Amino acid sequence: MNAQELKKISKRLSYILRHRPDSVGLELHHGGWLDLNDLLDALRRTGDAVTLEVIERVVAENDKQRFEFSDDRSRIRARQGHSAEVDLGYEPATPPDQLYHGTATKYLDSILEQGLLKGRRHHVHLSTNQETMLQVGMRHGKPALLRIDAKQMLAAGHEFFVTGNHVWLTDHVPPDYLTILER
Repeated sequence: MNAQELKKISKRLSYILRHRPDSVGLELHHGGWLDLNDLLDALRRTGDAVTLEVIERVVAENDKQRFEFSDDRSRIRARQGHSAEVDLGYEPATPPDQLYHGTATKYLDSILEQGLLKGRRHHVHLSTNQETMLQVGMRHGKPALLRIDAKQMLAAGHEFFVTGNHVWLTDHVPPDYLTILER
């Protein structure tokens, strides 16, 4: 299976595991998990003949490490980015002093007025990696890089969570904690 086919399957898994498990007749369990056999059966029923080996490759080779298996490898979930109702069970964590967020310059006026909003997702996504955040911003136009004063946010009572692929999550970043680094 080539890289383009794996990417297509990765996008399909993202859609199912993050947004619409019902599109294949499934419902996310506690923590956002789906039984792997149920997922494989549902994919076959909907015309996507995907094998366990292919899903294992997608999980292992996904550049953003969006997916993870349970310890016993019987279940799979997306680590973050859900619009479907789910409690991923992440515990509050102490972030580094500074985090970053990538966006498109066309959104800067709104962000500087309202802050970073989670929109249809459960959290705002942040990272310690500036380059990754610039790439995220490029998906929607000319990129802008924002620095978040996570230390001050934490001191003010904002909660942060961190996923297994080192994405930092929070509910909202007020404008007072943002600095535009690059646009």
